[in-house]
Amino acid sequence: MPVFAANLTMMFTEWAFLDRFDAAADAGFTAVEYLFPYEASPEAIAERLARNGLEQALFNLPPGDWAAGERGIAALPGRFDDLKSDIGKALDYAAATGVGRLHLMAGLADPSDPEAVACYRRSVAYTAERLAEKDLLLLIEPINGRNMPGYFLNDFGAAERLIAELGHSNLKLQFDIYHRQIMHGDVATALRRLMPVTGHIQIASVPSRGEPDGEELNYPYLFQEIDRLGYRGFVGCEYNPRGSTLAGLGWFEPFQRS
Repeated sequence: MPVFAANLTMMFTEWAFLDRFDAAADAGFTAVEYLFPYEASPEAIAERLARNGLEQALFNLPPGDWAAGERGIAALPGRFDDLKSDIGKALDYAAATGVGRLHLMAGLADPSDPEAVACYRRSVAYTAERLAEKDLLLLIEPINGRNMPGYFLNDFGAAERLIAELGHSNLKLQFDIYHRQIMHGDVATALRRLMPVTGHIQIASVPSRGEPDGEELNYPYLFQEIDRLGYRGFVGCEYNPRGSTLAGLGWFEPFQRS
């Protein structure tokens, strides 16, 4: 079955950020992910990973000014120099944590704007080249407009085409099943078609974005399908617990390490 990574931005929020590593390991997780590590030092995160025997599955490159509403800068004209600086910062954290994949957020921009399209293609290509030097995967993720209105990369087809057109062997799709169901549905068929270019999978129930234990999607079936397709990466648990994190882990009990 898949190797599940607890998303420490959304799960275990009853603890301070660094203490979430301990809590996730105590709950049986062997891997973690989160949106951003940058408020803690690389050394502090590395120590928590090592102490708990955890693998770092994923984190995002810096997103711009998150507090001011930015959701990435890759598609934003005039921000390429910022992007280059951000890559260096992310690589410092990658070296400390041993992560194998980083996600580049596109930002809020019109996907029909030629200037935004050109900026995004340039940013993705450049970032892929920089990460390839460190044997890291670059991920791009389509995000639905209900959760993030105005997000530039809001279509799985557009992501699939860009990956094919740029042709970087380390450029992969971040297949978030929650976003896929909201945008397009047809999850199982999409997994079958896109598995060759998928570098990371994320899960949550639809429509609540809670624990993957019901609602619209049959996750036990999808987990079996992911296995059948030969996926050997991580499955990130990017969901908002309906109550306490620990109380909502009934779905995870069959997968806990002994």
